[in-house]
Amino acid sequence: MDPSSMESNPNSISAISSPTAIPIVSTLASPFDAFSPSAGDSARKPISLWPGMYHSPVTNALWETRSRIFERLLDPPKDAPPQSELLVKTPSQSRTSILYGFSSDYILREQYRDPWNEVRIGKLLEDLDALAGTISVKHCSDDDCTTRPLLLVTASVDKIVLKKPISVDVDLKIVGSVIWVGNSSIEIQLEVIQLSKDNSDDTDPVALSANFIFVARDSKTGKAAPVNRLSPETEREKSLFEEAETKNKLKKRKRVANRGEIENGQEKRLEALLSEGRIFCDMPALADRDSILLRDTRLENSLICQPQQRNIHGRIFGGFLMHRAFELAFSTAYVFAGLVPFFLEVDHVDFLRPVDVGDFLRLNSCVLYTEHGHPDQPLINVEVVAHVTRPELRSSEVSNTFYFTFSVRPEAKAMKDGFRIRKVVPATEEEAHHILERMDAENMPAF
Repeated sequence: MDPSSMESNPNSISAISSPTAIPIVSTLASPFDAFSPSAGDSARKPISLWPGMYHSPVTNALWETRSRIFERLLDPPKDAPPQSELLVKTPSQSRTSILYGFSSDYILREQYRDPWNEVRIGKLLEDLDALAGTISVKHCSDDDCTTRPLLLVTASVDKIVLKKPISVDVDLKIVGSVIWVGNSSIEIQLEVIQLSKDNSDDTDPVALSANFIFVARDSKTGKAAPVNRLSPETEREKSLFEEAETKNKLKKRKRVANRGEIENGQEKRLEALLSEGRIFCDMPALADRDSILLRDTRLENSLICQPQQRNIHGRIFGGFLMHRAFELAFSTAYVFAGLVPFFLEVDHVDFLRPVDVGDFLRLNSCVLYTEHGHPDQPLINVEVVAHVTRPELRSSEVSNTFYFTFSVRPEAKAMKDGFRIRKVVPATEEEAHHILERMDAENMPAF
């Protein structure tokens, strides 16, 4: 605790009158501390007790920024009508940025530092989801406290690509805005921007980009709800809108068009994968030492979902799930390669079912396959499947499936003579089919 805050706080440890009781007080300020509530407001839950405070400092700041918009979500009017008329908003009205003052804020820098003096990607994924949520609420708000608010949830995340390492010694900025809306869905584009340490601007400062899809639900009925329209203004905004419109129209056609291509030659590829797996199972002494069975790359992590991990709607924060999945995937790649992995991208993620407080969550990971097309940058493709398990019902459902791609750090690779990433082979036909599906999904042409 900051000594200065202890001096000014009568409830701090230094002001304890009883030697047997040590009170614990929050070190986070509530945005409602500035006013004295009336008797009718005394039960109002302060924003500082919202779930964001339990995640990252940036997530907490975003929750407090949303305090005015979300104030009515704490206790929405009973039987309030839905929004009657849709508004037309511009991307600039939802545009939001956050700044990480790493160069001047030592505490913030330490909270985000990984062992290799770069930003912890897992925490960044958590912040990206929180920022996308803030932007979606800005766009969907009708500024009318008499209507019931929409329930906005993360539906999916498009491929997130790391374009260059993100240093923890240089200030970082994330900028995002709504780029497209459908009937009840919203697409938000986020860019992580960081200049080089020498402040040169001759290269693209965008270090990472991501697109989040949120869907709106009526908070009372749970059914899809219409969202405010979007009117792009600048040429870039119009271009992004058209690209997103085209992409969403072609999603179904893309799945159908590629289905036939995937089936062509499938049997030969399947047999080639299984033949090496059979040697491992039937004649392990003769198996290729540069290969490994898929099942031998598995790791698992289990947890009970706690109230501190929830979002404002009482369900588990999507950013928290991505954070935990990333760290398990990183560990899986680390154990597999024997060298420090380097994150490259996370493929499209669908949030198939909500995860609730109290759910038993199991995260299972494995290395699906490796790629050796570029000897200097071998690729490790890791799958993480999140299962919501209910032991009392003897049931288990998949809530999310994540696909991460890693390589190994060049400096670590150079220190290990003769280093080679092993090939992953399936032991069963089911595993072989799954590997081929993922390979084909990775190679699908983008629209």
